[in-house]
Amino acid sequence: MDFITLDFETATAERDSPCEIGLTFVRNGQIADTLAWLIKPNSYPYFNSWNIAIHGIKPKDVQHSPTFDQVWQELRPMLQNQLIIAHNASFDMSVLRATLNTYGLPFPELNYACSVQFSKQVWQGLPQYDLKSLCNRHGIQFKHHRAAADSYACAELTLRALAHTNCSCLDDFPEKLKINFGQLFEGGYKASSVKKTPKPKRAFPF
Repeated sequence: MDFITLDFETATAERDSPCEIGLTFVRNGQIADTLAWLIKPNSYPYFNSWNIAIHGIKPKDVQHSPTFDQVWQELRPMLQNQLIIAHNASFDMSVLRATLNTYGLPFPELNYACSVQFSKQVWQGLPQYDLKSLCNRHGIQFKHHRAAADSYACAELTLRALAHTNCSCLDDFPEKLKINFGQLFEGGYKASSVKKTPKPKRAFPF
């Protein structure tokens, strides 16, 4: 079971303003590595104060960091043809798409899944499904709202979901976690989704 968990932090409310990306690599069902890159966003030197309050990254922290198109030269080979998992993937994948569009870069080919979506299927009935609440429930300690730590926490959470459902291979992932993979491909994307359970047919008396 190999996959990569991904997390973005952004400088502003605009999706094409990533200031940090974190990746955690899971190989053969074990966390192998976590990497993070600070990014000089296209909004530099402007950072929204609300975003700074969340992640603590300031303009001075990225003053000498590469821009996204420079970082992407290293990232693309890592992500191409992989399964990417993010907590609230609709946000993180929209950051990726918007930023690629801003820099005129083609989308990579990859599948992705949302750990919020499959957590709701695996652990039904919980009051909250944000990353911090789920990690607290499972005893996963991390520094929230930094990209490396959040991607690592997402990987730990995903491994617990796989263990809980006895899922040991990618082919079984959608069925056991009851989700449909999203896709990114050159020229477009398909959103991830929850598998719908067929409603039982009603029996009508003759």
